[in-house]
Amino acid sequence: MNEFKFTSKELINKGWSGDKKYCVTSAKGTKYLLRLSPAKQYERKKSEFEMMKHAASLGIPMSKPVAFGTCDEGVYSLQSWIEGVDAEEVIPTFPDTEVYVYGLEAGRILKQIHSIPAPETQEVWEIRFNRKIDRNIQRYSDCPIKYEGGQACVNYIIANRHLLADRPQCYQHGDYHIGNMLIDKNGKLQIIDFDRYDYGDPWEEFNRIVWCAQKSPLFASGMVNGYFDGEVPMEFWRLLALYISSNTLASVPWAIPFGQEEIDTMLNLAKEVLQWYDNMQNPVPTWYFKGNYAH
Repeated sequence: MNEFKFTSKELINKGWSGDKKYCVTSAKGTKYLLRLSPAKQYERKKSEFEMMKHAASLGIPMSKPVAFGTCDEGVYSLQSWIEGVDAEEVIPTFPDTEVYVYGLEAGRILKQIHSIPAPETQEVWEIRFNRKIDRNIQRYSDCPIKYEGGQACVNYIIANRHLLADRPQCYQHGDYHIGNMLIDKNGKLQIIDFDRYDYGDPWEEFNRIVWCAQKSPLFASGMVNGYFDGEVPMEFWRLLALYISSNTLASVPWAIPFGQEEIDTMLNLAKEVLQWYDNMQNPVPTWYFKGNYAH
């Protein structure tokens, strides 16, 4: 990082990442995003940086990886700075057509991200995700806080877990939703925070769409339609309902250590999820709008 002399360094207090994030300015006046991680995460962070380079090479609109290495604080990653506003704040204020078009764009970008294959050594998806399901069901049954209709999620999972067989795997952003998107100064959608990247079933990446649907059903609908070019297979909805059921079961046990506010957030989300899916009786959520597919 010695070749970069920073004249200012401003802490960014946002997001759930364990990284320390700063907006730094070089002597030439160029802004960058600086992420600092503990030294023990070197291999994971190096791999994250390499995968971001791969994604950026495809022309994905994102913060571009600039430099990577070790420093006194551990591991650093320097990325291009995007001047913009949080998509989750501004998109819901836009006219419906514009919201939908941004959703289409988010879906097309995700399709591009998913064109990067998973390593050959990746564990079979069905085995890996079934293990996760078993863990989530166990955690929920051990959890002192239950939510009305929770059993409907368990029943849906048990009836549909066979759908996990023979699913393909690819590179995943890992936390793809409207909260990790910006609208830049040219009005273009940009994707940020690739630090939770993973490999898995491309359709599982939609499990965070619940946050998009809460903010804007039209944006969430556009995202699905953009990804599938308007032809959404029913198997996608069945599998997505399985992934969302599994996440929903895990969400309350996850929230407990963070206190009542997070617990309430997850209880409210679980309630909404069960309404969208008619207590898991209908795999197509009520927020979905097929609409006129606009190219």
